[in-house]
Amino acid sequence: MTGPGFSLTDARTRYRQANAATLRWMLTRPRLVGDFLNTKVNSLSLAAYGDADGVRGPAYLYGWIQGRGLEAVATHAEFFETEEPTLAAELDEAGCALYHALRDLQRRDGHGYFCYDRDLNPVYADSGGVLHRQSAADGVFTYSDAFFAKGLIAGAVRYAPADLPEHLNYLAEVVDAIEQQRFQMDERRRLSPREAVDEPEDFGPRMILLGAAGLLHRVGLSEHSAFADRFIAHVLGHHFDPESGLLLNVPGTDVCNVGHAIEFVGFALDHLQGGAEPALVQQLQAVLVSSFTRGFVGPGLCLSVSVSTGDSLSLYCPWWSLPETIRSAALCFAATGDGEVLRIWEQADHAFFTHYWRGSLAYQTLTSNGPVDFVPATPDLDPGYHTGLSLLAAIHTADRILTRPICPQATM
Repeated sequence: MTGPGFSLTDARTRYRQANAATLRWMLTRPRLVGDFLNTKVNSLSLAAYGDADGVRGPAYLYGWIQGRGLEAVATHAEFFETEEPTLAAELDEAGCALYHALRDLQRRDGHGYFCYDRDLNPVYADSGGVLHRQSAADGVFTYSDAFFAKGLIAGAVRYAPADLPEHLNYLAEVVDAIEQQRFQMDERRRLSPREAVDEPEDFGPRMILLGAAGLLHRVGLSEHSAFADRFIAHVLGHHFDPESGLLLNVPGTDVCNVGHAIEFVGFALDHLQGGAEPALVQQLQAVLVSSFTRGFVGPGLCLSVSVSTGDSLSLYCPWWSLPETIRSAALCFAATGDGEVLRIWEQADHAFFTHYWRGSLAYQTLTSNGPVDFVPATPDLDPGYHTGLSLLAAIHTADRILTRPICPQATM
């Protein structure tokens, strides 16, 4: 239960300090292949990965991480301009170099790829751990394209405004690929139009790309965000289960990735900018509340639950879904002032900073027995994306709430 001591002012301070600590740590790390971010440390021991660690090691560059990192670095540089100018300048130095490296890599291939070898050739490791050269993506787009596009837009706004048209066109291509069944979710196999068509209709691609809408609003490019309304309507129309309040990963199935559902709520509310119809806000709140209530099993949110029974389907509780809950709950509370949402915000905050946070980094995955060496997506640690951008959104939301003439009921 939420006690009377949850303070938005204290939460803001905690989030700012956490983000600054992560970014400072990241800036001290040696770069990969010139100017790429290096967050390659084991989340349990904090020991740096080496070549002996294979695809976890420095010989392999993950496009996901670099795209996420560029968005995070550029966005935090803007925030810290007034909060801590020295840190902002250091972020800009790293961010500008990363922007040009990532831009050149995407220009070379017309795409971003999940993994590259030391020579920056796209590769993938199959389910047996065997490494293969990745096929040319051509008309197929992926999550890596989504993260590249978002990062390049955020970077270009700050470091190379003249490049924006090409990155906005790239984003539009990813949107079109999702809507035309040319988006392949599984990047650990060869990319092909047939694979893209045959994959299940998961809401993940629309959810991830929905995050670009809030970014577009913040950088003054709202005219390019029309796809977001279509994505929200599609996900709620095809994946929402009214009986449970959960989002089905795939229509007609029984599995809900509660973290992705909560992330969807945050991105949707960020896009809607407080201007949504009350019924839509209430539906998004229902998804948040149901997902958190079903998924919060301790020490955090499990990976997935059964929609029909509500039972947890995984022992693993990744770190990222708790900051995403903080973002979503903050935005939802700002929109509705609902006390239940504020309690979710506090519970997620407490769980993350009590069980996962280590001062500048977080354990990547916990079970009820403690931290485990389980990698949900990429072995690199979070470069200020899930944790940093989520907490930054909560900072901005707390600032808006605290400066209202009449604040919702909370200890300020």
